[in-house]
Amino acid sequence: DNSGDVCGAIMRGLVDRKGEQFAYLVDGVLYTMEGEKSGRLEGNFVVDLAGNPVWRVVGDGVYTLKGMEPVGFFTGERSRL
Repeated sequence: DNSGDVCGAIMRGLVDRKGEQFAYLVDGVLYTMEGEKSGRLEGNFVVDLAGNPVWRVVGDGVYTLKGMEPVGFFTGERSRL
Protein backbone atom coordinates (compact mmCIF):
# COMPACT_ATOMS: atom_id res chain seq x y z
CA ASP A 1 0.00 0.00 0.00
CA ASN A 2 1.61 3.21 -1.13
CA SER A 3 -0.91 5.40 0.78
CA GLY A 4 -1.24 8.24 -1.65
CA ASP A 5 2.42 8.38 -2.66
CA VAL A 6 1.57 8.84 -6.31
CA CYS A 7 4.20 10.92 -8.10
CA GLY A 8 2.66 13.88 -9.86
CA ALA A 9 -0.78 13.27 -8.34
CA ILE A 10 -3.01 16.23 -7.50
CA MET A 11 -3.41 16.80 -3.75
CA ARG A 12 -5.88 19.03 -1.91
CA GLY A 13 -5.79 19.59 1.83
CA LEU A 14 -8.93 19.38 3.98
CA VAL A 15 -8.79 22.22 6.48
CA ASP A 16 -11.09 22.68 9.49
CA ARG A 17 -12.79 25.93 10.46
CA LYS A 18 -9.76 26.95 12.55
CA GLY A 19 -7.52 26.67 9.48
CA GLU A 20 -5.77 23.46 10.55
CA GLN A 21 -5.35 20.72 7.96
CA PHE A 22 -6.67 17.37 9.23
CA ALA A 23 -6.85 15.29 6.04
CA TYR A 24 -5.90 15.38 2.39
CA LEU A 25 -7.40 14.26 -0.89
CA VAL A 26 -5.33 12.56 -3.61
CA ASP A 27 -7.08 11.56 -6.84
CA GLY A 28 -10.45 11.46 -5.09
CA VAL A 29 -9.27 9.39 -2.09
CA LEU A 30 -9.30 10.98 1.39
CA TYR A 31 -6.41 10.22 3.74
CA THR A 32 -5.74 11.10 7.37
CA MET A 33 -2.62 13.14 8.09
CA GLU A 34 -1.02 9.81 9.07
CA GLY A 35 -1.55 8.55 5.52
CA GLU A 36 -4.39 6.11 6.24
CA LYS A 37 -7.29 5.91 3.78
CA SER A 38 -10.45 7.23 5.43
CA GLY A 39 -12.86 7.72 2.54
CA ARG A 40 -13.31 9.17 -0.92
CA LEU A 41 -15.01 11.92 -2.84
CA GLU A 42 -18.11 10.62 -4.61
CA GLY A 43 -20.14 13.22 -6.47
CA ASN A 44 -21.10 15.93 -3.97
CA PHE A 45 -20.27 13.81 -0.93
CA VAL A 46 -17.35 12.54 1.09
CA VAL A 47 -18.10 8.89 1.81
CA ASP A 48 -16.41 6.52 4.26
CA LEU A 49 -14.61 3.35 3.20
CA ALA A 50 -17.94 1.46 3.21
CA GLY A 51 -19.46 4.03 0.82
CA ASN A 52 -21.71 5.71 3.41
CA PRO A 53 -22.07 9.50 3.00
CA VAL A 54 -20.30 11.38 5.80
CA TRP A 55 -20.20 15.01 4.60
CA ARG A 56 -21.71 17.09 1.80
CA VAL A 57 -19.40 19.04 -0.53
CA VAL A 58 -20.54 22.35 -2.03
CA GLY A 59 -17.81 24.02 -4.08
CA ASP A 60 -14.72 23.87 -1.85
CA GLY A 61 -16.84 23.81 1.33
CA VAL A 62 -17.44 20.64 3.36
CA TYR A 63 -20.60 20.44 5.49
CA THR A 64 -22.42 18.04 7.78
CA LEU A 65 -25.24 16.05 6.18
CA LYS A 66 -27.84 17.32 8.65
CA GLY A 67 -28.07 21.05 9.18
CA MET A 68 -25.32 21.91 6.70
CA GLU A 69 -22.97 22.94 9.53
CA PRO A 70 -19.52 23.83 8.14
CA VAL A 71 -16.83 21.18 8.70
CA GLY A 72 -14.10 22.90 6.70
CA PHE A 73 -12.93 23.34 3.13
CA PHE A 74 -10.62 21.88 0.51
CA THR A 75 -7.52 23.90 -0.34
CA GLY A 76 -6.47 24.63 -3.91
CA GLU A 77 -4.88 21.86 -5.94
CA ARG A 78 -1.18 21.20 -5.48
CA SER A 79 1.00 18.75 -7.37
CA ARG A 80 2.84 16.15 -5.32
CA LEU A 81 6.35 15.66 -6.61
